[in-house]
Amino acid sequence: MLHMKHDDTWHIEPLAQSYTVVYESPDPATIFCYSPGILVLDSKFGGAKCRRLIATIDVSGPGAKKLPGKKGYRARKDGSAWQGKIFSSDDGGASWRHKADFPFLHARPFAAGDAVYVLGQADDLMVIRSGDGGETWGEPVALTGGEQWHQAPCNVHYANGCVYLAMEKRTREVVKGWPVGDMAPVLMRGPIWDDLTRRDSWTFASELPYYEAMKNVEHDGDIEYVGIPFFSTDYPEPRRLCEGRSSNPMGWLETNVIQFVDPDHYWHDPAGKTFHLWARAQTDRTGYACVAKVLEQGEDPGTGAMETTLEQVPSGKTCLYVPCPGGQMKFHVLYDEESKLYWLLSSQAVDSMRKVETLPQNRYGLPYNQRRRLQLHFSRNMIDWCFACLVAIGPRENASRHYASMAIDGEDLYILSRSGDERARSAHDGNIITFHTIRDFRRLIY
Repeated sequence: MLHMKHDDTWHIEPLAQSYTVVYESPDPATIFCYSPGILVLDSKFGGAKCRRLIATIDVSGPGAKKLPGKKGYRARKDGSAWQGKIFSSDDGGASWRHKADFPFLHARPFAAGDAVYVLGQADDLMVIRSGDGGETWGEPVALTGGEQWHQAPCNVHYANGCVYLAMEKRTREVVKGWPVGDMAPVLMRGPIWDDLTRRDSWTFASELPYYEAMKNVEHDGDIEYVGIPFFSTDYPEPRRLCEGRSSNPMGWLETNVIQFVDPDHYWHDPAGKTFHLWARAQTDRTGYACVAKVLEQGEDPGTGAMETTLEQVPSGKTCLYVPCPGGQMKFHVLYDEESKLYWLLSSQAVDSMRKVETLPQNRYGLPYNQRRRLQLHFSRNMIDWCFACLVAIGPRENASRHYASMAIDGEDLYILSRSGDERARSAHDGNIITFHTIRDFRRLIY
């Protein structure tokens, strides 16, 4: 919010700085908190008997294997453990109750028919189901076998009697280090009233991996004039820039699903069969997201195979990158039917042009990789963004407010953040999951 100070200057203050702790690490040095996802249920949807919030997170780190309850293990990597957790609140987020643990990560909750689902990955796609509004949960079910998937708790879209969400599949093992250049964002579609723990309930779009979307990626890609990538790479290896800091090959990840409903939008499909994928852009610079599109091949919307391609602008030029405040980090997009606007929750970088060798010890990763400030924007078209507010700012560099998810409840916006306090090991490895509320959020529209 904009406030006038005593010296007649103006000062912007975060609108949701205060918070409720949903989960706190029992050992901040060895157990870290990740992947917040949030869902609003009412008595008409998802089998809930009252208005309820469902929150999902996962925890990992060297101490996670000591936690009680179901766990998964990184068999392909270092054998470390992770554990997913489900919480519920029936008082608008003032208090939270632990409901269940699950052995996978990168999960998000969503409602479909009379059930609530949590879908994520343990390399393979995994899902669990509740038929009583999140009170009790079934056993985990694998939707794939022998594959490698990835995501963060991004949005869920409903259209054509179906639920749509995106996960990312690693389609080859070439890139070393952080393999986002090997990934393909895959749109998944499931009929709302089907049993979505069944593989045959889901249709998977065709795979468009980043190395096919970006030509000549081995030599920094066929793209000029926008400074992408910011640092040259040693594809497929990371490039060491200075002691303790490296640049990874370009890629995309953490994908949201968008459907344009404005008939005046250049990318609107009057047949209702086209969806767009908005993904975090790994370029070592700020302000851009990646975009692709998916076209349903059936005669009717919500049917048939789904084909993934790149989008074009009226000139005929291919469009892989679009402006996006905070597109360098995981972001969350919601379309609000009442305001007819897209709302964007993302990380605000303020020091991305700092020479990497001058970064202080407490800065995580490369200059663009700032995680302390959470911001909110709105847009009518996903391209032209209006700043709405700062949501929250961590009190110090290691105390992040980032990787957040959001949900609309009437006039209010609920936000679940991957956060830290002064005890957090780093800006990446936080020790708390925090719940924030922006009251009457549509008043921010101008």
